[in-house]
Amino acid sequence: MLAKTYASALQGVNAQTIAVEVNAGGTVPQGSPFYHLVGLPDSAVREGFQRIEAAVNNSGFRMNRVKTVVNLAPADLRKEGSAYDLPIAIGFLAATGQIIDSEIGAYVIMGELALDGLLRPIKGALPIAIQARKEKFKGIILPSQNAREAAIVNELEVFGVESLREAAEFLCGEKQLQPVKVDTREEFAYAQGYFDVDFSDVRGQENIKRSLEIAAAGGHNVILIGPPGAGKTMLARRLPTILPPLTLHEALETTKIHSVAGKLPANSSLVSQRPFRAPHHTISDVALVGGGSNPAPGEISLAHNGVLFLDELPEFKRTVLEVLRQPMEERRVTISRARVAMDYPASFMLVASMNPCPCGYYNHPEKDCVCGPAVIQRYLGKISGPLLDRIDLHVEVTPVSFDELSETDRPGTTSREILERVVKAREIQAERFKDLPNVYANAQMPNRMVREVCQVNQAGQTLIKKAMEKLQLSARAYDRILKVARTGADLAGSEEIRIEHLAEAIHFRSLDREGWAG
Repeated sequence: MLAKTYASALQGVNAQTIAVEVNAGGTVPQGSPFYHLVGLPDSAVREGFQRIEAAVNNSGFRMNRVKTVVNLAPADLRKEGSAYDLPIAIGFLAATGQIIDSEIGAYVIMGELALDGLLRPIKGALPIAIQARKEKFKGIILPSQNAREAAIVNELEVFGVESLREAAEFLCGEKQLQPVKVDTREEFAYAQGYFDVDFSDVRGQENIKRSLEIAAAGGHNVILIGPPGAGKTMLARRLPTILPPLTLHEALETTKIHSVAGKLPANSSLVSQRPFRAPHHTISDVALVGGGSNPAPGEISLAHNGVLFLDELPEFKRTVLEVLRQPMEERRVTISRARVAMDYPASFMLVASMNPCPCGYYNHPEKDCVCGPAVIQRYLGKISGPLLDRIDLHVEVTPVSFDELSETDRPGTTSREILERVVKAREIQAERFKDLPNVYANAQMPNRMVREVCQVNQAGQTLIKKAMEKLQLSARAYDRILKVARTGADLAGSEEIRIEHLAEAIHFRSLDREGWAG
């Protein structure tokens, strides 16, 4: 007897429906296996039979030893992971007559089986649910831990089940289940705006706060250079608190990536806050940009719509840093393999930090540096010029004095106060770029618009010319100075870029200054 269920395969951050065809019947030749799985399954899918057999028997059903052929269609698409256990098991029970008069073809079914028949969570529930709704399925059946994530998708019934037995009884009509409901907008609004950290925790460092405010307002990349203990990491970790809240569209986009990567906590729904990813400097280039034998999103995609923080930048391998260059420009990364190419979004703000030299005390006001000029140049040389060119703001972080640290009577500027200014500047930019798709901030401005949007007067042109000649800036650095100046003008509510905005933008090119490193 033939039975057909439906599952789903992940491709990048999207899903494709898979037909699971199970044909059970006929005798098995002596010495031959009774179970055959075809359709390009990987090892995890092939090994699933051992789990399925134990789960079926331990759930009160029978694993009939009849010839069974399982085909995963389309047969030319590779199937990966353990989430096909449940649809194959349900298909087998239907093909052997143990599930009768069921609606198994009306649902997308996914789940990994334990040997006792209980279900374990899967990856990618959200893109699977989106695809199920797109193809007009009645609903989706999956482990209860993933139900709230899938229930974000409206106009689709989502049923979370605990075991194979519960799924089978529901499909037979023996048990009634209530679809999981999630008020997406209410939950999204409730979870936004709560952070464990705040800029008011930072004493002094007003110039650094200003630079991060500009970075947040324009979506600019920033590098913080300063001695150990000056507060670089502390400042960077507070950047998400002054970024504009995620829109619902951005939240869905971010949640899909984290879902595919298996990074969502159990029983969670939407990612409501901008991601902050801080990989260790021993990370490989594949782990950073994505890929592997079974391609998966990397850290730059997990930081999509948020912040990627690279602490101790010169300690990262040169090859790791160089692979960042193309995604920083195109805001996506393409993982190509012999049979498939996958696109992952990677629109992130890069925040990096570093010491000015190996000992950390070059240019320190109180401590002496023990590194020679050649050592410092070699240390800074670990970061290539093309990568530095793509970082808009180079900010020197100086140590905080005792008086500033001990000052308690004057509260620091809060994240909420800075956020209000950032949001106003972003609203100006949203109006400016309303006719351009996927452009929301000055840092994303296409080069053809720079001359139009970032016009400066004659005095400003003279200032930039002197800076270009003295700092030997590239054409890319020139454009980035104009973009940063435009952001400074937006924060000030000015339609024109004034000379003080240009001077501030030029000041934030510390690593371009002659003699900075001895």
